[in-house]
Amino acid sequence: MFLVPRLRTLPAFLLSLFAVVLLAGPVSAQGHEDAQDVVHEEELDALHHSADGFYLDFTPGPKVQLPRIFVVRGEDGGLGFKFFGSTTAAVESGEFVAGAAHGEDPEAHGAPDDHGEAASTESAEAHADPLEAGIVPAHGEIVADLSFTRHTIFMMLAALMLLIIFLPLGAKYRKGIGRTSAPKGRLQNAMEALVIYVREEIAKPTMGDKYAKYMPYLLSAFFFILFGNLLGLFPFGATMTSNIAVTAVLAGFTFVVTQFAGTKDYWGHIFNPPGVPFLVKFIMVPIEFLGIFTKPFALAIRLFANMTAGHLVILSLIGLIFSFGQIFGDAVGWGTSLAAVPMTVFVYCLELLIAFIQAYVFTILSALFIGMAAAEHEHHGHDDHHDQTAHEKAVQVSSGMSTDGNGQIYHEPEKTVGTEAVLALAPA
Repeated sequence: MFLVPRLRTLPAFLLSLFAVVLLAGPVSAQGHEDAQDVVHEEELDALHHSADGFYLDFTPGPKVQLPRIFVVRGEDGGLGFKFFGSTTAAVESGEFVAGAAHGEDPEAHGAPDDHGEAASTESAEAHADPLEAGIVPAHGEIVADLSFTRHTIFMMLAALMLLIIFLPLGAKYRKGIGRTSAPKGRLQNAMEALVIYVREEIAKPTMGDKYAKYMPYLLSAFFFILFGNLLGLFPFGATMTSNIAVTAVLAGFTFVVTQFAGTKDYWGHIFNPPGVPFLVKFIMVPIEFLGIFTKPFALAIRLFANMTAGHLVILSLIGLIFSFGQIFGDAVGWGTSLAAVPMTVFVYCLELLIAFIQAYVFTILSALFIGMAAAEHEHHGHDDHHDQTAHEKAVQVSSGMSTDGNGQIYHEPEKTVGTEAVLALAPA
């Protein structure tokens, strides 16, 4: 029993282990340099380490290369399918070369009239790391690169985790556990709390009576983003949501759902804004139409930028150890770690909070956009609800409760966190 750490000591143990790994990094890198015949400066490129790649990075351990899959067009114009177990295997096959730009003929470097430059280029390509420099076909061109990347791997891992967790939970609910009786187990209680939170604080306040139709999408987006954010905080992990392609696809799903949810009032407000002078409509209609695309664009950029920024801050703080160690010596590098490591641990804990916040923000904005498109607007006279303030009207519209049409005012206890978010995001 004494070998099992107590719950309150586990966070301290994990933070200590994390700090040891950080401090051991520069030492391991320095030892690696001494073992090499060629002097190579060890640098920490924050942008590079947070970017995608065709390998899993276990620095200071080895890099595990991922399979490469290509659709290639040969010199004769025919299409072919190429599969290799790794990037290195693709280069060693002779069908691909490293260090050349796309569309560049690798044989052009060996022109007979420029033997010196050709030899220099060939030498540089021979020592180029294909994982970093990229690879291109020796002959022909790549039509489609279907290779796995580390962000792809972690997307699949997040999806697999969702299936492993929610399929058994769904079986429990079908049996009545959680419906006719109380939930059983910590996992079911925890997941039900999150599901209820999404339903009561996000879907209902923003969608009203139509919330149930869109709950599957909102829950899928929320948990997929949450799991993806959390996986990036594990050692040797990668944050798939820091990839703009991933966030753009997620925002694209919201865009598609929003357009299919749109009512005639939604499209009418875009292409024929009510209450607007005719000449002003020539200005308003293009702006409203562009708004259809700027909303998902903002969704994609917001999630991508926030997740990328947090990891860049962490890597930049770690980079201070390397930078000061190279400039002023190892002693200063170790001294810098005494301040950089606690700051890194603090930002790391902050990233844990941001992982939940960004999943919440993406979901509530998606729900808000879909709810605005699916809403059925009732056009009343100017004297209707004249005694209500703008705040009271917003609370009434965002509430899932029905009204009698006589200006019923919803009181303070009936407001939720989701309602306040709608009020904060709604235009004045």
